[in-house]
Amino acid sequence: MPEQPEVVWHHTRIQPEDRAAALGQRPVVVWLTGLSGSGKSTLANALEHALHERGHHSFLLDGDNIRHGLNRDLDLSPEGRRENIRRIGEVARLLLDAGLIVVTAFISPYRDDRAQVRNTVGEARFLEVHVRAGLAACEQRDPKGLYARARRGEIQHMTGIDDPYEPPHAPELTIDTEAQGVAAGAAQLLEALRERGAV
Repeated sequence: MPEQPEVVWHHTRIQPEDRAAALGQRPVVVWLTGLSGSGKSTLANALEHALHERGHHSFLLDGDNIRHGLNRDLDLSPEGRRENIRRIGEVARLLLDAGLIVVTAFISPYRDDRAQVRNTVGEARFLEVHVRAGLAACEQRDPKGLYARARRGEIQHMTGIDDPYEPPHAPELTIDTEAQGVAAGAAQLLEALRERGAV
């Protein structure tokens, strides 16, 4: 979208660092990416619960939930997916500026889109986590029945079936959900946040 000269940024007196200081934490977005059924939402919920139990302030953005409201006008085409992730990156930036730790669970299949989010929120505030599970394992789990429907031709643009998934080349963290459970994965995420100085 072209620049709109009549739209001028309004600077506020309270800065993002002021809000973070008031909450006593360092805002970071934990960006969980992986195939449908890899365990992103399960891990995101476990991490947010662990943060809440420790008195930290967070917000969880989940792919399906966002498509019920903010992004319900977008389809699953590559263009729709790109706009979905672009909007989420902007929302994540606002939540980070509010001082929150943002936990996200999105397939976000394209590397360029994830890189755009990293650029939007800032390198220091982005933690990319590859929630890794093979396609066979995800199809076996198939918690929403999406793979079965895609195999029957009822769903188009299913990541891993007729649309690609581009795994991260160098994520800050990889969690293999075929090899470890939810508690261990959540512990890894917490440790990564501690190393970042977020908690």
